Amino acid sequence: MPAARESLLNAALAALRDLPWSGIRMVDVASAAGVSRQTLYNEFGSKDGLARALARREADAYLRGVERLMAQSAPVADRLVAVAEWTVGEARSRPVLRALLTGCWGERLPVPRPVRGAVLSRVPAQRRADARLPGPAELVAAVRDRSLAAPGHAGRSWDGDGEPGDLSRRCELAMRLALSFVVAPAGASVAPLVRAAVGDGLIATSPRAGDR
Repeated sequence: MPAARESLLNAALAALRDLPWSGIRMVDVASAAGVSRQTLYNEFGSKDGLARALARREADAYLRGVERLMAQSAPVADRLVAVAEWTVGEARSRPVLRALLTGCWGERLPVPRPVRGAVLSRVPAQRRADARLPGPAELVAAVRDRSLAAPGHAGRSWDGDGEPGDLSRRCELAMRLALSFVVAPAGASVAPLVRAAVGDGLIATSPRAGDR
């Protein structure tokens, strides 16, 4: 991503700390980023395009974090607990990510409105941002898919007789428990609930420990 585009996105997010999206002016975002207003419009096309780009960057950064946590050298149950705890913490500190995960867009946030017509941006990153953003269910599915693709997951289930889809269901369960803490915050950590739900018995499906 070009440096100017990254600086503009950072400036827009910084402005959101003090102002609602409706009160943020494109000229002020450009000024804070140290670029011209024309550069801003060249990158995003419009304020709606900037909103879509902000949401896309938050979604991408979140999923990269999931991949990083799931690639750790630790039992799978521990990795799922880490993803759940991280999801709760990130959603609490990043309002745009929280809105993406819950579908609850407040009036202070840059609601990513759909593109009007079939006009494609000349900027590849913006064409991707202008595509349909993932909703809450799609983000849950993306986390599940990335969890299943993480190193060490191939050919595993939660016990020797586990069904092929068992790991997938437990990945999704961990994620939905995390989102319940996002929507209805609790004083305690989500970790004990996730660990109780996903268990600690993840072993290779073959050979079974008892058959060795």
